[in-house]
Amino acid sequence: MNTQTLIATRERISPYIHNTPIFTSHLLDDMIGSKLFFKCENFQKMGAFKMRGAINAILQLSEAQQQRGVVTHSSGNFAQALSLAAKNLKVPAYIVMPKNAPKVKKDAVMGYGGRITVCESTLLAREVAAEKIVTDKGATFIHPSNDLNVILGNATAGMELLQAHSDLNAIVTPVGGGGLIAGTALAAHYFGSHCKTIGGEPQIVNDAYRSLQSGQIETNTTVHTIADGLRTHLGDINFPIIKQHVDHIICVEEDEIVKALKLLWERLKIVVEPSSAVAFAAVLKNKSYFKDQSVGIILSGGNVDLETIKFS
Repeated sequence: MNTQTLIATRERISPYIHNTPIFTSHLLDDMIGSKLFFKCENFQKMGAFKMRGAINAILQLSEAQQQRGVVTHSSGNFAQALSLAAKNLKVPAYIVMPKNAPKVKKDAVMGYGGRITVCESTLLAREVAAEKIVTDKGATFIHPSNDLNVILGNATAGMELLQAHSDLNAIVTPVGGGGLIAGTALAAHYFGSHCKTIGGEPQIVNDAYRSLQSGQIETNTTVHTIADGLRTHLGDINFPIIKQHVDHIICVEEDEIVKALKLLWERLKIVVEPSSAVAFAAVLKNKSYFKDQSVGIILSGGNVDLETIKFS
């Protein structure tokens, strides 16, 4: 891994993604006592940062592999990202989704041309269904977060943030499967100037926090968090990057996530999903740590089901 690898990734995917805007708020700056820069991946194509990793992963396949198609298992943003990326490149996309996935997400995948296989709502069922497609179709499996090309694609959000604000002291991201924070950590390491990478994670599903403490990949016994995009655990490809380059992870409670979400909606006037608010919640919770610093916050996406959000 080196600077040139990341630069090549950025050049490769730039025709297919948005260089998303960076928002600021004097009121939120005053609230934290810091200068905050919000990287708005809710304005990315298909509404989340995952488009970056999906398009890079497909572009790295051979022509023969692209013709046979790609497959993933996901009930959320990566299902949509891989479907849209594949559509743009005229590549077949096979998406394994659990039967309890929201209809709105299934409709979005089909709208992007993804070919859905419905399975039982367990990780094992997802993996078995995806492996069958690999065998039957010859498609290449692409993991939503534990894939180096996905991680490198994700890194480009942090690269853009640092290109615009090279003096950042820290970048804070939400932590779920680990693909975004690993990519961001690489961007901060190679393009930042003493820029730390810090994670925000729901206390209820704090496997990444525990993994850093124990030095091995931990898992969760519950997934009952409002931040539905962060219910997955780390992988053997992204975890070594996280161990080496992530400074620490801040755990936040559910009410702190809702408070942060409400502030983002009210003050930035943008729609973000609960998972995005976790990074800001971590900053809100640790104002003294971030005081007088320049802090980048990656708002990971905006694909929210409005029916599930209750602010009171």
